[in-house]
Amino acid sequence: MRPGSPEKYDYEYVMNSMANIFVAVEFKARKRVTQVTKRRTMKDFARFVKMLVDGYPDAEVIRLVTDNLNTHKEKVFYETFSKEEAERILSKIEFHYTPKHASWLNAAEIEINVMDIEYTGRRIGDEETLIQEVVAWTKRRNDQKKKIN
Repeated sequence: MRPGSPEKYDYEYVMNSMANIFVAVEFKARKRVTQVTKRRTMKDFARFVKMLVDGYPDAEVIRLVTDNLNTHKEKVFYETFSKEEAERILSKIEFHYTPKHASWLNAAEIEINVMDIEYTGRRIGDEETLIQEVVAWTKRRNDQKKKIN
């Protein structure tokens, strides 16, 4: 600071912690499945998909549309679970990947945007509050059978 010149300072953002929200959308049934995790690792993704498979025990196949993120690959199941468990999960999953250079949004990204607008698009102080908010949002959207346009 110099005489005759105003004091200048910069705002510094302090991030306390982060969380990840996995979202799966059963498009025709107008149903969402969500899960909050501390991180977004390969193993977190594999455990989320296992939860999906276990949540649909009578399904012959679950068609999973994902982007090409390195965590969305079959090998992560073998790195996370026993060979038998990985094969059980993968026998129910049919992967479909969005085009690498596409600019369109998938249904899960649309739902995440809606979630941000309605509930989570602000700073949330702790993981438990985030989980409660995500559970409430998911239940409301599912109960109302909200359509994705």
